[in-house]
Amino acid sequence: MSAAWCQRIAELVRAVIGAPSYELYLEHMRLAHPNQTPLDREDFVCARLHARYSKPGARCC
Repeated sequence: MSAAWCQRIAELVRAVIGAPSYELYLEHMRLAHPNQTPLDREDFVCARLHARYSKPGARCC
């Protein structure tokens, strides 16, 4: 398997389980908000986890 193929599979798995992509976030920030400093990886993960689990009515379980 090529490295690009493995990376694509990893991206697919992250999308299926709802795990955010830091690389996509960085690309979005670069394109849409070039004057803002993006979060570092740790702060990004914390912010996404908080956004995901801070709304108790948004989940089925």
